[in-house]
Amino acid sequence: MKVEGAEYSSDLIILGDNIRPNWWRKEGHSPAARDITDVLTFQPEVLVVGKGASAMMRVPAATEKTLAEQGIELIAVDTAGAVKQFNRLAEEGKKVAGAFHLTC
Repeated sequence: MKVEGAEYSSDLIILGDNIRPNWWRKEGHSPAARDITDVLTFQPEVLVVGKGASAMMRVPAATEKTLAEQGIELIAVDTAGAVKQFNRLAEEGKKVAGAFHLTC
């Protein structure tokens, strides 16, 4: 994945202009609220989750609930679709965060 000219091959989180490479999740394909604390602190309008090329990642109901309680809309799709959604929302001026799984 290319972000502002830099190439990334491991999972990453984007918070506005801040890129956090090597996004780690305790339960690999199941991002819990503890895995997105930076996102929760950033308080975006929308969190776009790239679930991998084959969409293997699943956002647990508990994580969805945490996001909803904080008023953060969740969009979770395959990573290629997530990149398009993220870019569109950013171009629209939304405060958007992205959490991208770049494998599977």
